[in-house]
Amino acid sequence: MIDFGVPAALASPLGLLLPLSELAVAAALVPAAMAWWGALGALALLLLFVVGISINLARGKKPECHCFGQLHSAPAGWRTLTRNGVLAATAAFVVWQGQDGAGPGVLGWIGDLSTAQLAALVLGLVALALLGGQWWLLLNLLRQNGRLLTRIEALEGTLEAGGAAMPSPNGVPHAGLPVGDEAPAFSLRGLYGETITLDSLRSSGKSVMLLFTDPGCGPCTALLPEIRRWQRDHSEELTISLVSRGGLEANRAKATEHGLRSVLLQKDWEVSEAYQVGGTPSAVLVGPEGKVNSSVASGPDAIRGLVAHLLRPQAPIPVTKKVGEVAPEVKLPDLEGNTIKLEDFRAEETLILFWNPGCGFCQQMLGDLKALEKDPSRIASKILVVSAGTEEANREMGLRSPVVLDEQFTVGRAFGAAGTPSAVLVDEGGRVGSEVAVGVPAVLELVGVKRAEA
Repeated sequence: MIDFGVPAALASPLGLLLPLSELAVAAALVPAAMAWWGALGALALLLLFVVGISINLARGKKPECHCFGQLHSAPAGWRTLTRNGVLAATAAFVVWQGQDGAGPGVLGWIGDLSTAQLAALVLGLVALALLGGQWWLLLNLLRQNGRLLTRIEALEGTLEAGGAAMPSPNGVPHAGLPVGDEAPAFSLRGLYGETITLDSLRSSGKSVMLLFTDPGCGPCTALLPEIRRWQRDHSEELTISLVSRGGLEANRAKATEHGLRSVLLQKDWEVSEAYQVGGTPSAVLVGPEGKVNSSVASGPDAIRGLVAHLLRPQAPIPVTKKVGEVAPEVKLPDLEGNTIKLEDFRAEETLILFWNPGCGFCQQMLGDLKALEKDPSRIASKILVVSAGTEEANREMGLRSPVVLDEQFTVGRAFGAAGTPSAVLVDEGGRVGSEVAVGVPAVLELVGVKRAEA
């Protein structure tokens, strides 16, 4: 109701009155004696819908509507307007026929059927229901196969790139809606039955970050502690809401475990599709004026970068250093809270390894990394792990090498690293000694180690 322009004070009573009116109209259309009145009520409601949709379309708005004929909520458009117009024309025809021209009622017509005709009717309805169920199943299988093909293509592309971090387990990264477009409106349920709309999220006058997640997505779960900190520490600058799939209980358990606020549940992919988000975790920014303010950030590192840009827009974008140039400054806290600097390693060549405990490829490389730590004679470089993720997650890896925390992936971007795992050599003089190696094989090759065959 609010999305369609109804004042907030009237939205609640009208939101209750509308479905009751629709049910009353539907009930009135069944018996012939009430059919004319039912058609008159349907015509009035449909004309009201047509006017409301037309006004919003004229203003450039496409509010969410779970209108008649739709399987799930979607932005209202010209197709919605056309469908309501056709239904209104049908209701108008019944009204034009007059109260005596409605014909036999449904119940009366069924009562005049013979036993054979009634049996044929029942069998026909059963066959029609089975046929409808078959088409519904085929449609869902086709959609599921489409998503699987997208994921396979993303995985193949990742492997061809040398094992770079795959940003999205549910699809390939999408650019999303053009920046400056009107952000698609939505109305979703929260974890405790509340209804939350995009307008309500924007009501504080701050930018809104929509984080698309799934309780079954590993990278999403690894990112949740950071999302909690963002919601806690930056609530005055930014409104962060999670748009999640999956069941209520699974999402509620995740939110309770990590202390998350503002978790919204989409039924399927309707909001993701409206924002052209291809996988999880992903994020998109909506400005205070209701416009799309960013492309889709796909994957944990891209999301961290987007948050860093929002919270520190004045910070200059670091310039990628080339081989032979002075290495960018590294000054980050380790797991004990001590500040570690790259200049502390000037006495020997250092391999800076960009890492993320939530990265699947990093987990695959963890055994190789621990083997190198046990036998440092196999490499000539000192290893410095620059890691995203939480202190707890990094401690659980049990690495012997120094680990420093770079939550915003600032150092990685300064060296030109785009994902994890990746690595770069810095020589004894503090100069960049190699190009950035991306992926497990390239990182191991950089330090002169060949991964043992399984």
